[in-house]
Amino acid sequence: MKKFENIHSILLIDDDESSNFLHSIFINKLGLDIEINTALNGQEGLDFILEKGLEKLSLPCMVMLDLRMPIKDGWEFMRMYEEQVPEELKEQLVIVLVTVSDNQEDRDRAEANPYIMDYAQKPLSDSTFKKLIAKHFSLEQVV
Repeated sequence: MKKFENIHSILLIDDDESSNFLHSIFINKLGLDIEINTALNGQEGLDFILEKGLEKLSLPCMVMLDLRMPIKDGWEFMRMYEEQVPEELKEQLVIVLVTVSDNQEDRDRAEANPYIMDYAQKPLSDSTFKKLIAKHFSLEQVV
């Protein structure tokens, strides 16, 4: 599995604003200098990635993608992501599917998708974020 050099930003895509708030707190507790952005549905998340990538701005390193959302859910996001995001941007992103679902079909579908690098069960915690970041990024300061 490829490890990315460092992490400087995370995009949380979740329609539950309280989850985004709590996840931001958990990430900040890690003591890393990580910019945290949020989107409330898959369309907002895709727009954010395309805007940052096309303007050569700070593209998020990790995307925490909720599965169940209104407007565009996680699967719709992934379909649009595959179609619209340039390959050179996809190579820079770690996508983690986040869900309360324990549906094996969702897990199998996530594992079969080449762009989804991990799967996390809600509720998340600071230790969940620590493990995910340590797994996908080469950082000595994550212990």
